[in-house]
Amino acid sequence: MVKNMTQGNPARLIIGFAVPMFIGNIFQQIYNVADAMIVGRLIGADALAAVGASGNMVSFLISFLMGLTNGASIIISQCFGSENYKRMREAVTSLIYITAILSAAITLIGLAVSAPSLRLMQTPDEIYHDALLYLRLQFAGVTGMAAYNACAAVLRSVGDSRTPLFMLIISSFVNIGCDLLFVGIFGMGVAGAALATVIAQLLSAALCFSYIVYHRRNIYLEDMPKQAGRYMNAQIFRLGIPTALQSSLISLGGMSVQSLVNSFGASTMAAFTASCKIDSMAIQPVVSLATALSVFTGHNIGRGNFERIKQGLRKTLTVMVVMCIIIAAVIVTFRVPLLKTFLGNADESVRQGSIYLAIICIAYIIAGVMQSYLNVIRGAGDVNFSVIAGIIELSVRIVFAYLLAALLKTSTGIWIATPIAWGTACAATVIRYYSGAWKKKSVV
Repeated sequence: MVKNMTQGNPARLIIGFAVPMFIGNIFQQIYNVADAMIVGRLIGADALAAVGASGNMVSFLISFLMGLTNGASIIISQCFGSENYKRMREAVTSLIYITAILSAAITLIGLAVSAPSLRLMQTPDEIYHDALLYLRLQFAGVTGMAAYNACAAVLRSVGDSRTPLFMLIISSFVNIGCDLLFVGIFGMGVAGAALATVIAQLLSAALCFSYIVYHRRNIYLEDMPKQAGRYMNAQIFRLGIPTALQSSLISLGGMSVQSLVNSFGASTMAAFTASCKIDSMAIQPVVSLATALSVFTGHNIGRGNFERIKQGLRKTLTVMVVMCIIIAAVIVTFRVPLLKTFLGNADESVRQGSIYLAIICIAYIIAGVMQSYLNVIRGAGDVNFSVIAGIIELSVRIVFAYLLAALLKTSTGIWIATPIAWGTACAATVIRYYSGAWKKKSVV
């Protein structure tokens, strides 16, 4: 359902947009969580560690493509808010071409660098071959992931967060069914888990694309231009590359930290993998609400409604803080049984993962505040600051992870580095917002 956010109650619009997207994000996380739970319980902690060892590598290479998708999303949402539908259609055409070309390139690059990258991250020998197999299968199926995210970005930019949700619900059940079939019945190991995810992602992409084609008149995408214009391609790259660099930097930081985690052995790797799965689920309300605020900003900045944007931010921050406190309390209270759903009776991994979750949950409020301000800035088109925020977060996280791990001589030092990095990046983001520079970055 198309929804223009330039009119109506800001809080109701933002929350109404965020709820379906939150549910959709949860189902998207189920892809990876289902892999982790089934692999961890049916195969073992070493297999779970192998799946986790590949995650940051996949994120690093696809982050560039996702950044360009976000660049197109900024243009589409601002054009939609200002009712410039001709330019909006040009942006969608450019996004289609960019997604297709870069998906193929990322697949080839990913297959080529998988083995040396795992060695560079000090992946233990006992899980190396499983990690390599899982990683290569993930890269072979990148097209499905990229196509779904591109289609979902188009729909969300015009205010429709429900349709991507429905498509994800269907594909998530398919993912779980294939996991149980390939891993539990056919005994395909980590290869079965990877194939299940690839099949589900291709299905969600096909369903989402078919919906857009069928409803193209309702979302002002009839009479699409056949070729991608050079000007629009340049605009998408101009807005998308900074966001891509930010995502790449965060993933690079994750790879660096993963290398440090690997040096502590398979138990710590399994703890980190399981904890990150739980954390990725818990943080989704923050991500969804912040993304909704970005779309809200995009619609309104196209009409110069700065006071309305500020009002939306104030309402969002109130909801965000309350929500983060509740999420943190739930995760801290139930962290041990949650970890055991992934790790079974691997007591050492459960112990380390429990410490990680207790530390990371304390910082959820910081993450919520940072994401709120950052998504107003990003929705306004001030994407260059994303690179600065990414550099700050990356450098602080890596420095403190290695420093504290050396001082404490335990994995706890690695866990503490993340809240410190978030707090530093949050301070920089708030300063940027109150400088007012983002008001001059509209692309419409």
